[in-house]
Amino acid sequence: MASQKTDPGPAAPAVLSTRALNRATLARQLLLRRTAMSAKDAVTHLVGLQAQNTKPPYYQLAARLEGFDPEELSGLMASREVGRIVTLRSTLHTHTADDCLTLRPLVQPARERELGLFQKGLTGVDLERLAVMTRELVEERPRTLKEIREALLKEWPDAEPLAVGVAARCLLPLVQVTPRGLWGQSGQVALTTAERWFGRESEPVPAPDATVLRYLAAFGPASVKDTQTWCGLTRLRDAFERLRPQLVTFRDANGVELFDLPEAPRPDEDTPAPPRFLPEYDNLLLSHADRTRVVPAEYKTRTWTGSQSHSTFLVDGFLAGVWRLDETKGGDAATLTIESFGALTRAQRGVLAEEGERVLTTMTSAGVRDVRFGGAFTA
Repeated sequence: MASQKTDPGPAAPAVLSTRALNRATLARQLLLRRTAMSAKDAVTHLVGLQAQNTKPPYYQLAARLEGFDPEELSGLMASREVGRIVTLRSTLHTHTADDCLTLRPLVQPARERELGLFQKGLTGVDLERLAVMTRELVEERPRTLKEIREALLKEWPDAEPLAVGVAARCLLPLVQVTPRGLWGQSGQVALTTAERWFGRESEPVPAPDATVLRYLAAFGPASVKDTQTWCGLTRLRDAFERLRPQLVTFRDANGVELFDLPEAPRPDEDTPAPPRFLPEYDNLLLSHADRTRVVPAEYKTRTWTGSQSHSTFLVDGFLAGVWRLDETKGGDAATLTIESFGALTRAQRGVLAEEGERVLTTMTSAGVRDVRFGGAFTA
């Protein structure tokens, strides 16, 4: 009697090591080698740049783009091709105008969940009327948050000032107008709506599928939970299931299912990764539920002191320490100080010094530049 062959079923997904995930993510993040991509194309590809402070978006691009000039991004802001708006994870990001008008509607449910944390301070407040009043105020002319709060508190004097300010930000897509955020310039935070600033209406709320694909292109391979951590939305499993036929899957070392674009780069885990200096709040370190692909477990609490985030640097693709840049008042001298979490080899110190010099040359006009190594950093 002939034996019957048993169908083994589909092959188990390949397992990606932490180093393999690291190299894949660095490739998507333009951190394995600098690219000649334009600043606008890079902002689009990276789905925005963390912008809680004014300088980090410039440093993010300096670490990723060949020949980057800060004035390029500043010019895009001045011409309203990019803007600063609260989107992902309820934090301020620099996005293209198109993304300001499409991503914000997509993540609006997360903004409304945030608003729920302030219900006590909004007792008796008509939120629909608050949104209408705020829109009228900021579209008449850009207003500071203080001006917005003062106007709203005249209508609801018993409300908490913080709560009404948060409500305005959560209910409306408010953009920080220039000169705030321009390179080498200063200006207080003044707000208007994205529609008024960019001169067109926001798009209807899109399905999340296209944004999931963009996330994988910039941060993958990644899990459903990674994606939700990145954008602040929940219940994205359905989007991944709809997309599953056009994606490939893997497992990480812990067995978590990871999704990816079939043609996305997944370099060999031994691909060299050059040192890079990243600003505080760089999305590379904040956009996965499991951050060990970049942040060694023993360093996961080392990039913050209290509520203050530190600028960080990578060695061999992984978080290795923090740095700071000090300039004299006139800007004629600048010092970049490197503080490592662990021991550095002579070769590592050499390439870090070279990269530090590049940062100083690109990001300052100082005639006197110095790269220094401090002691081991302790938070």
